[in-house]
Amino acid sequence: MEQSFCHTDQLPDVASALLREFEGQRFFAFFGSMGVGKTTLIKELCHQLGVEDNVCSPTFAIVNQYSDRDGEPVYHFDFYRLKDLNEAYDIGYEEYFYSDNYCFTEWTEKIEPLLPSPYVRVTITEDNGTRHLEAHIEE
Repeated sequence: MEQSFCHTDQLPDVASALLREFEGQRFFAFFGSMGVGKTTLIKELCHQLGVEDNVCSPTFAIVNQYSDRDGEPVYHFDFYRLKDLNEAYDIGYEEYFYSDNYCFTEWTEKIEPLLPSPYVRVTITEDNGTRHLEAHIEE
């Protein structure tokens, strides 16, 4: 899946298309530079899943847990401050990653060896104000 967008008012369509395209997938690993819009897109994905909690980047907590419209957990990770893989082990990443609940990860490159298979790899880049999203399943 490839999609380009310029404005945040296009995010509902982008998030909807992403969830439709990868229906049945629960693990979405986001890649992209700081400020490219990973958290903003994750906020919209959570909104579309019926999350009513305040969705924000868990930069210091590493993981935030929300509830979707059915009361199921949705996990949002930010690995930006992770110093090494041992910290992922310390938070018990396996319990989250293999839970069959939605998991959205930011700064995923820091924990790439730990990713479950398959997962949806979402890369966001920016060029002159236009964001480009590329998503595919990684085995």
